Amino acid sequence: MYTHTLHQQAKELATSSTLDIAGTDLNFFTRLLSNTEQMHDLFMQLYGHRPDAAAQFARLLQTVVAAYAGRSAVLRQLDDEKLAKPEPWFTSHQLVGMSLYVDRFAGNLAGLQQRLHYFEELGVNLLHLMPIFQSPPNESDGGYAVSNFREVDPRFGSLQELQQLQQALHQQGMYLMLDIVLNHTSHHHAWAVKAKQGDAHYKNFYYFFPDRTLPDQYEVTMPDIFPESAPGSFTWVPEQQAWVMSVFHNYQWDLNYTNPAVLVAMLDTIFFYSNLGVDVLRIDAPAFIWKKLGTSSQNLPEAHTLLRLIKLCVQAATPGMALLGEAIVAPAEIMKYFGTDRYTARECDFAYNATHMALQWDALATGDTRVMLAAQYELLRKPYGTSWITYTRCHDDIGLGYDDDMIRAAGYDPFEHRRFLKDYFSGAYEGSPAVGALFGVNPKTNDARISGSLASLCGLEKAVASGDEGQMSKAIQKIVLMQAHSFFMGGLPMLFYGDELGAMNDYSYLQDPGKSYDNRWMHRPLLQWDALPYQDETAIAGRVFAATRQLIALRRRLPVLADRSNLEWMTPHNIHVAGYVRHTAAQRLYCVFNFSDKDAWLTWYAFREKGLQSATVHDHVSGKDLSVGTDREYLVLPPFGFMLLEGV
Repeated sequence: MYTHTLHQQAKELATSSTLDIAGTDLNFFTRLLSNTEQMHDLFMQLYGHRPDAAAQFARLLQTVVAAYAGRSAVLRQLDDEKLAKPEPWFTSHQLVGMSLYVDRFAGNLAGLQQRLHYFEELGVNLLHLMPIFQSPPNESDGGYAVSNFREVDPRFGSLQELQQLQQALHQQGMYLMLDIVLNHTSHHHAWAVKAKQGDAHYKNFYYFFPDRTLPDQYEVTMPDIFPESAPGSFTWVPEQQAWVMSVFHNYQWDLNYTNPAVLVAMLDTIFFYSNLGVDVLRIDAPAFIWKKLGTSSQNLPEAHTLLRLIKLCVQAATPGMALLGEAIVAPAEIMKYFGTDRYTARECDFAYNATHMALQWDALATGDTRVMLAAQYELLRKPYGTSWITYTRCHDDIGLGYDDDMIRAAGYDPFEHRRFLKDYFSGAYEGSPAVGALFGVNPKTNDARISGSLASLCGLEKAVASGDEGQMSKAIQKIVLMQAHSFFMGGLPMLFYGDELGAMNDYSYLQDPGKSYDNRWMHRPLLQWDALPYQDETAIAGRVFAATRQLIALRRRLPVLADRSNLEWMTPHNIHVAGYVRHTAAQRLYCVFNFSDKDAWLTWYAFREKGLQSATVHDHVSGKDLSVGTDREYLVLPPFGFMLLEGV
């Protein structure tokens, strides 16, 4: 729909910024005009009732234009190259990421740049740097309590060193991913400091209440995020004799997006990151960014409206940057973060496939893939043009929040099943090889999540302690199985640093008062490179590194593994086996995984049922050709083994 007034407003802003809208900046101007009407519509849905709505929308448009005007020629060229690709650049099978803490991986940004050869050797070409911007010691929440969005914390280096790293990455054909915390700031942020001093403008950046009347009403329906360490959602601010909303920790104050000035300020921050050369921006906790009395204040429609508006602004000014929504919610809710209705595939480009991650751990503990398979109908609804972040571990805990109906479909009682999983991975279940811990235990609901590294949860820590070589080999098989299953199913595989080396739980966090209360630090290891002989394939680190490198190389050799929403699950003819088909018009790749500690027999009919016509298949994992048997004959998968089969 053409609205002359809006288009004239956009044109005046662009020309006043000395842009050549009929020449070199024509593509930007075209994108801006194409998006302005929808940007205005979404903005007015949120703020149209306010008397300052028109003025605030003008500020938003001005922020978009300024972001493009300040974008370097190099980044504009990269934008054009990404937009010219026949499919979204971030769906490529060539991409493999790693998420890491800069200080715990390499000391600082300069040290990380010196280790770029390590990622090249492994095959990783996208780095997700866990939060590196300023946050107060002992009140950082791992860097997610940001006191300055635009200054690198001195512990990691400087903003100039970050820019140097970004340039080095791009020179090597690598990509950069950073976090932005949209939901809250540290109470030491300049805005919060001014709010404590009574500045009315900045008090309106947060939710302040003079007494407990409204906070008590909010808390009737708002669940505790950290019931052990930070119960409740409000904190007393003595300087103002008032309560402030603090959903996560008392030192993290929630931003008030009912105030459009907050949106504009944070949009300007988003563009600060995009103009640093960020390729993927991870939006932390987007489910929480809109609050409403009488609700859980999570996953509200207004939160999606905000994300769609942000996406349109980014698409206009800095289209080479993809957006990742870190919404760890139920499958039906996570799909909404890709956009719905007219905004399908126009909200977040990425979401974490947290449901499938947790379901892999379910299958590993039980040897039964039925719960996993019961969830796939919902997950397959992901729209074309968007992608998952697939992973086995990350910096966070493992939640068990998938639907009860999925558990019942496998014949289990949901409460008892979750109790088994918690006992199994925390090591309380007799005979369990896992070494983990429960996190976020809620005594009211018996809910809890699981902490622990990939290696320790797979049994490697216990096997090493006992000196049992057989159990060590079995644990490594589990590690590789878990990584393979997430690498090949579609999406951008994201390793968590140390997992490629078999790094086990690190208990040194217990000696740090800023970390000792949070057992998630056990799976955020401080790497001791001298003790990690990753080039020695007789050592544990070397065995796991070599296997991970082979998985990455295999993924990058097979174009069918690009995310074209081209995944079809195989019928579960054996409850221990998870199988899926990746397909194009010219190719079908059958990926089968045995989550059992025994041989698994799978009828060849399972493959014919999904289109296999060849008499011989090639296994890309072993490099061997196999004869296809009759429907009464079986493919035998070894314990914790997997194959990628293609007809020849």
